[in-house]
Amino acid sequence: MAAATCTAGTTGDFNGDGVGDTVFADPNATVNGAKNAGLVRVVLGGGKGVSEISQATSGMSATPETGDGFGTSYASYDADGDGCTDLVVGAPYEDILRDGTQLYDAGAIYVIHGTPTGIGAGSTIEAYSQDGFDSGTTTEAYDWFGYALKAGTTASDAPYLVVGVPGENVTTGGKTYSDAGCIEYIQGTTKVPLNQDDPGIPGEVESQDRFGSSLAGTNRYFAVGAPGEAIGDEQFAGGVAVFSHTLSSGMPTPLVGLDQDATGVSGAAEAGDGFGTSISMTGYRPSDQTYNSDVLLAVGLPGEDIGTTADAGAAAVFRIQPSGAYTQVAGIDANGTDVEGDPVAGDFMGQRVAITNTDTSVVTSSANIRLAVGEPGKDTATVKDAGAVHIFRPLDASLGTADKVLTRGSGLPGTATARDYTGVALTAGSVNLYVGVPYSKDSGTSKGVVYVQPWTDVDGTTSTGTTAYQPGAGGLPDAGAAFGSMR
Repeated sequence: MAAATCTAGTTGDFNGDGVGDTVFADPNATVNGAKNAGLVRVVLGGGKGVSEISQATSGMSATPETGDGFGTSYASYDADGDGCTDLVVGAPYEDILRDGTQLYDAGAIYVIHGTPTGIGAGSTIEAYSQDGFDSGTTTEAYDWFGYALKAGTTASDAPYLVVGVPGENVTTGGKTYSDAGCIEYIQGTTKVPLNQDDPGIPGEVESQDRFGSSLAGTNRYFAVGAPGEAIGDEQFAGGVAVFSHTLSSGMPTPLVGLDQDATGVSGAAEAGDGFGTSISMTGYRPSDQTYNSDVLLAVGLPGEDIGTTADAGAAAVFRIQPSGAYTQVAGIDANGTDVEGDPVAGDFMGQRVAITNTDTSVVTSSANIRLAVGEPGKDTATVKDAGAVHIFRPLDASLGTADKVLTRGSGLPGTATARDYTGVALTAGSVNLYVGVPYSKDSGTSKGVVYVQPWTDVDGTTSTGTTAYQPGAGGLPDAGAAFGSMR
């Protein structure tokens, strides 16, 4: 029975019934004959059905087109304050017509509002190009507006949304830098575009920086990845900028920039490291505070060479304080003491990272922080590029003490097959780890699959079992191409 009104009691609750719902994306799905047009499916908690949302959904002011990539990114928050969670979906390869000119891959986002009866058909749906979202900007070809998304609520209960536009060209000092990148930030009535030429923002505007390629955030902070950032002469070394949601001079407050040439950061900035390709954040409560005043930021470096082993990959975790002071609490690669496995060329460790605090009500310690690191290029003994997910307790004194590697058939259901790239899609909540295998080649899951595993099962303290979601099972339509994609 549908709720009469939204309860506002649970995050990620699109029908407002107090039960959490789950989103699954398939940006490569064919819709109305258009390949790679993309779609999103929402599984309503409590067995209340599945909603499918695409550009063909009633109420959309859009048409599914080949290559739009609807669902490449998604985020959720209560944008209108009615108690029902709203879904934001990115289609960064959407072509936008302006003055008779087709602007290829300009990008678009869609805000699909939750209702007491569900989400999708019947929802109010808002569609935005970049200049429609922010009239002070210009929609241009290959901007990739909506390539990354992050949304939530600030510590003062204000809804916020960050939109990555990594293909944005930035003009400064009379020169235009292609693909320098920017973000669009909205909090309450404040809406502002930000790039590395704005006051206080770390980094320097350069071509191919791709600022906005990755996003992460909590109620107090957010971070923006620029994996193409040049550090000195090292191209695509990468960097990350961290902000506070506290507004100052009409914009969020820049706190600190991180890269491998920064003081206290392990390693050295090298071409192709891709520091910031993936980022993830979770709250951190120090022993002298009664709330999560700080944050832990996980950063993936999938192009990091370990010794002479090319692209073995790595990850790092930083604690960041309200002042912007930071401490690296973990530097992670397969060469660490007692860490499972060895550095192997092309493992791309850190292509995806997902960090979580399993209990934000207590002082943060190793007992309640978990980190999942994707290694999509990892081979099994018999299968090439099967992929893996490496689990760490990043606050442990020794990272090899309790780490473990999950592969299909060992820690995860299914059978590992060549070019599955397990670990390319990850996210983490306080209760569950979500592992997407959108490129599964196993015949039983060839349209993609998502494994949801309680962290207590990952730790080995319970044996609840892993839940698998895939097209054709559990009420999900039997159609798709890359089900379980996550950015």
